[in-house]
Amino acid sequence: MGDDTWCFACDPETKQQSSEWVGETSPRLKKLNFRRSRIKTMLITFFDSQGIVHIEFVPNGKTVNAEFYKGLMDCLLKHIQQVRPATFCSRDIFLLHDDVPAHKAAIVCQFLTQKNVTTLYHPLYSPHLYPPHYFLFPKLKMKLKGLHFADVAEIQEAVTDELKNVQKE
Repeated sequence: MGDDTWCFACDPETKQQSSEWVGETSPRLKKLNFRRSRIKTMLITFFDSQGIVHIEFVPNGKTVNAEFYKGLMDCLLKHIQQVRPATFCSRDIFLLHDDVPAHKAAIVCQFLTQKNVTTLYHPLYSPHLYPPHYFLFPKLKMKLKGLHFADVAEIQEAVTDELKNVQKE
């Protein structure tokens, strides 16, 4: 299963995170209105029932188009061969991802067909539960909310470390 999400250098705390009880005589905490920062990076992650198989950060200024996604699929298959050798050898590979143009482009479909990967598409705006949106990304983002990062490299390091922790849970 694969999906993507934006990771920001500054994503404000949620109300729950910022509401802490200090004492009856303590002054009330001031809540500031924050906006998400312009420094951001896109995380694309692939995982299965055993955990995370591959993560990739989209390089700054790069668009996720068919060519980029085909290259990503090639990297994913190489990672599957390394981390799930039994699955790779049996060629019992199913890929569930969004139904966006880059994912269903002809060159991507041809590549996946040549590699014997069965593709399943998750419909856009589907009311069904989509595991990355209910399992992986909320846990990741709750840990990162309220933190400030100076650049994309710091974001990527923090996200990578946090994904390792999420996988252990």
